[in-house]
Amino acid sequence: MEFFIQKIFIGKPKTIVEIDEVNQKRKEWKSGIFKEEWDRPIFVGKNNLDGDGQADLKNHGGPEKAIFCYPHEHYQFFQMKEMGPGGMGENFSTVNMTEDCVAIGDTFKIGEAIIQVSQPRQPCWKPARRFQKKDLSLMIQDSGRTGWYFRVLQEGTIEKGQQLIVLDRPAAHWTIAECNELMHKRKDDLQQAAALAECEYLSVNWKNTLRKRLSGIQSDSRKRLYGTE
Repeated sequence: MEFFIQKIFIGKPKTIVEIDEVNQKRKEWKSGIFKEEWDRPIFVGKNNLDGDGQADLKNHGGPEKAIFCYPHEHYQFFQMKEMGPGGMGENFSTVNMTEDCVAIGDTFKIGEAIIQVSQPRQPCWKPARRFQKKDLSLMIQDSGRTGWYFRVLQEGTIEKGQQLIVLDRPAAHWTIAECNELMHKRKDDLQQAAALAECEYLSVNWKNTLRKRLSGIQSDSRKRLYGTE
């Protein structure tokens, strides 16, 4: 099966102002989730696409989350007419790539660039806030339709419509779907968690979370999924 980038999205962080009609209070939040489609060739650097940006640099962006990829096909599942490609804040909207056929360490050539899968995306509260659907982030997580991140092994110029050519699959058994299952549903499967934590191609952040679990510390996802309110 051939993989393609259908659309490319980039955007700088924006500050969103909301008015709480009950308490008549002004609320602000900042996010890089609001991206616009890009139709021309674009340079892919080690930390992001040229012209792209993130508001929360602790949890988004950087060398291991340089590119966020989300399958075009998933939008049919959520059945929200106001949500379409780009709605999740992705950089790449892809065709024929899903979590059950993409694995940690998968390495692709696209245009001049070489990119490698680093981890699944763990959805935060911002998609839910954007679309005013409280449980949307939990739905993304529980459905396994999370998307994933790429690190950039070789910088270069790319453009939409180009094929993602598979160069290597060094850990094909660690699919994004399997990683999501272990992280969010099979939390008692410590043997597999230990094995995944040793995968050299997995991001440092995911390794640390798994190793904390092995030491008896389970992370609380409520703040990530619902925010502080």
